[in-house]
Amino acid sequence: MAQELTCRKFAWVKQILLFGAGKSATVLIKYLLSEASNHQWSVVVADASLELVQSKTGKHPNAHAIALDITDTDMRRELIAHSSLVISMMPPALHILIARDCIDLGKHLLTASYADDDIKSLDAQAREKGLLFLCEMGLDPGIDHMSAMQMIQEIRDKGGVIESFKSHCGGPVAPESDNNPWHYKISWNPRNVVLAGKAGAIYRENGQTVEEPYEQLFNPIRQVPVDYPGIGTLSYYPNRNSLPYISVYGLENASTFVRTTLRYPDFMYGWKNLIELKLTDEAPMYQTDGLSLLDFYKQHMQRHGFDQWLDHKLSERFAKTKELLENLHKLMQIEKETEKSGQEIPDHLMLVDEKGELQDIDLDLLKQRTASELNHQIHEANLTLKQLFFLGLDDAETKINKGYCSAADVLQLALEKKLALRDGDKDMIVMLHEIDYSLNHHRYHAESLLVVLGDDHVSTAMAKTVGLPLGIAAKLVLEGKLSMTGVRIPIDPLIYQPVMQELNQLGICFTEKTVDAGTA
Repeated sequence: MAQELTCRKFAWVKQILLFGAGKSATVLIKYLLSEASNHQWSVVVADASLELVQSKTGKHPNAHAIALDITDTDMRRELIAHSSLVISMMPPALHILIARDCIDLGKHLLTASYADDDIKSLDAQAREKGLLFLCEMGLDPGIDHMSAMQMIQEIRDKGGVIESFKSHCGGPVAPESDNNPWHYKISWNPRNVVLAGKAGAIYRENGQTVEEPYEQLFNPIRQVPVDYPGIGTLSYYPNRNSLPYISVYGLENASTFVRTTLRYPDFMYGWKNLIELKLTDEAPMYQTDGLSLLDFYKQHMQRHGFDQWLDHKLSERFAKTKELLENLHKLMQIEKETEKSGQEIPDHLMLVDEKGELQDIDLDLLKQRTASELNHQIHEANLTLKQLFFLGLDDAETKINKGYCSAADVLQLALEKKLALRDGDKDMIVMLHEIDYSLNHHRYHAESLLVVLGDDHVSTAMAKTVGLPLGIAAKLVLEGKLSMTGVRIPIDPLIYQPVMQELNQLGICFTEKTVDAGTA
């Protein structure tokens, strides 16, 4: 009752209700409270942990912290009834509970999550009631849609015809905080990291629909250069389903369309190993109370017959290394013998390839490639060990104590313990759009790059880029500047233009470049 009365005291002003105060809500809460002071609004933040909410709202006069079990229908509806606008930062599966209440009680709703079929089914009711349900309003999805639509529209306005669209986004650790063999630290929901890619991927490439299973997604050789100090080259894996966004973006005639997630190449290599080791499996099969990480890994390897996996992995690498070393040694011996005989050392060699065709091979280039591959094999052999040990392969101290659970649950715990952002650490967001288009009988390659660094382990780049678009959109709704209704995503210029303009003012800004790729 005390919470109800306290909540009612703000009834005379516009009230924003935020469900969820997790990692990604930190900057959103700060932004909302700043705007609340400017507009005399109130901000109610509800979460299962009152302590967590209070740590983020502090003693701000316009803030109200509430402990809430989201499944408590009466209390949830009471809070929604007294709000002007609702933002849900809850897990996606819970949005529908809040959305149905918003329909019944006539409240606008904003989320950063994908608009799933349950939410989309409310479109007609939302329109009928004059409500806006704005989804996919975070980073990815969110800023990716808005920045891509801006870029696409600019090309169309010039008369360009888009032939290929690739959109990459990821949250690798900032270069100055990159101090582990995974080159990654957790800056968002760790469960999502563990389950990423489970459904495989589908996208369009060179006019063909491509489907990839989970086991093939994390391929480190798919790479894209990032023109930013300290980053270099990143790898990417395609997202679950890019195809629905082809029509959303109006790119039906593009031969290539793919949306991807960025990681450092070493992460991709390591994650592929974790999949092979079945460490992302979700079937509960381990009693972990009192079990250390070392005990679990030993038990898991034995259960799946992986005792020899590491030996095989390393021996395979070392066998390739041995063969490469022998070939490189033979090549250098031939050169020495040729030099001793007084003959001119050839700079080219004729070899028969796998198809039985003669190939003219540059010897220096062959040596460089052999040396490079040798370094690569040695690096991967070392990396396999380093990454597994970093996740606790030999950790007898860390106890799991999660009851009866799955390998994925234990992996999540290991990630949370070993790859956590520490005091002083900074995360990073990288978003890169690549568009190939033709204009006036010329082909062009356009890129738009966003790099955002976190301030620290609390005010992260992830929290900034997920929270700020939501906060700006909430302000626009309360100011009466977004008049559309129904279930929407931010592909309308009436939404993305003002949001992107303010993001730019807040330091979330893209750099763009276009290269002439020759005659079409």
